[in-house]
Amino acid sequence: MNNNLASDVQSKNIGPGTLIWQCTIILPGAVIGSNCNINSHCFIENKVIIGNNVTIKCGVYVWDGITIEDNVHIGPNVTFTNDLYPRSKHKFEIKPTMIKKGASVGANSTVLAGVTVGEYALIGAGSVVTKNVPGNTLWMGNPARQKGYVCNCGNKLNDMIKCVVCKKEYKLVNDSLIAL
Repeated sequence: MNNNLASDVQSKNIGPGTLIWQCTIILPGAVIGSNCNINSHCFIENKVIIGNNVTIKCGVYVWDGITIEDNVHIGPNVTFTNDLYPRSKHKFEIKPTMIKKGASVGANSTVLAGVTVGEYALIGAGSVVTKNVPGNTLWMGNPARQKGYVCNCGNKLNDMIKCVVCKKEYKLVNDSLIAL
C-alpha cells in the first residue's frame, strides 16, 4: 500500500499489494481487497466493499452501499450515486449498488443507486446507467441501452456470438450468454 503523506487512509481492511495514490481518502469502514490500484483523487466511504484486483481510476467517489467485486475496472471520473431522491440534510435510504466480477465501467459514466452491473458487462464511456445490466453485455448512451455482447476477455462478440480475439464461443439461453 502506498500511503503517502498526501493521502488519508483510515481503513485497516486493505489487502496486500494494493496501491493507493496521492490525494485519496479512504474512511475506516471501507474494505478493499488485494492487488487493487486506487488512483489519485478518489474518495471511498465507510460501507463500501471492493474485491481483489480492482482498478479505480482518478476522480472516482465510491459512496456507502456500493460493492465492487473482483477484477473490475472503474474508469476515470465515473460517478456513483447511493440515494435516488437526494435532498440536503435529510435522512435518506441507501440503495445498494453492485458492480459484478469482471465488469468495466467507462470513463465519465454515471451509475444510479440500486443498479447491478452484471459479470463481465462493459459500460461505454459517458453512459448513464439507470437500470440493471445483464452479464456479458455492452451498454452505451444516455440513458444507456444494450448495444451488443462482450466476451469475458472484454472484446465485443461478433454476430455469431464468438470472440474474434480469444475465439471463445457463447450461446444465448433465455437472454443470457452461456460460454461453450
